[in-house]
Amino acid sequence: MGALREQMDQDMVLRGLATRTREAYLAAVVGVAKHYRRSPDQLSEQEVERYLLHLIEERKLAWSSTNQVACAVSFLFRVTLKRPQATFHLPRRKAPSKLPQILSREEVRELLAASRNLKHRTVLTTTYAAGLRLTEVCNLKSADIDSQRMMLRVECGKGAKDRYTLLSPQLLDLLRLYWRAHRPGLWLFPSRDASRPIDPSQAHRMYHAAKQRAGITKAGGIHSLRHAFATHLLEGGVDVHTIQRLLGHGHLSTTARY
Repeated sequence: MGALREQMDQDMVLRGLATRTREAYLAAVVGVAKHYRRSPDQLSEQEVERYLLHLIEERKLAWSSTNQVACAVSFLFRVTLKRPQATFHLPRRKAPSKLPQILSREEVRELLAASRNLKHRTVLTTTYAAGLRLTEVCNLKSADIDSQRMMLRVECGKGAKDRYTLLSPQLLDLLRLYWRAHRPGLWLFPSRDASRPIDPSQAHRMYHAAKQRAGITKAGGIHSLRHAFATHLLEGGVDVHTIQRLLGHGHLSTTARY
């Protein structure tokens, strides 16, 4: 589906979809094509529905994963294939509302202390102390550190929005220690060849390695540090509207879940 893939990607770029969303949508459509061993533009709405039921009933995918496939196929049919008349009913169901397991302050301290590598500890500490999303911490630039104003600039966060968040004295001290040891260039946390930022999968591995060494059994990945940031601020008396701005949430209801 070379030409079709390229056209769909261009359609998503024109509509401002984020890079990771585009990648996920394309992967979802490729999955449909592989399942039927045919180009997706040759599939009927009924075949798409059967595939989605297959994901739910046989592969036991999470509702959120199935919903993403449904959105990807819907975009393909209605935008790229220009078939707005396609009215197939995708079995989209709201994911169960599960509250995250929040790390306590002591658990965060133990996790960060268990990260013996200075770069790894700095990545994890920055994620927690500034309440960053995974892609946000990976894409930080050295110039984003504003030590005069004690703020950290987040460029093109979710929804392509810039914002400022906290830069605590403790985090600044650690960043200076890291700077003296590694002398990063454009990217604050570069990949090995320094031409691009670290890959999110690498940051995930840093978190899980430290979590395992610390003996923490609570579920969740590196995003747990962002949840902990918000919860600990709230417990410290910071109002929810301020937390919303620091997190970069568009809706207060999203922040309220923290």
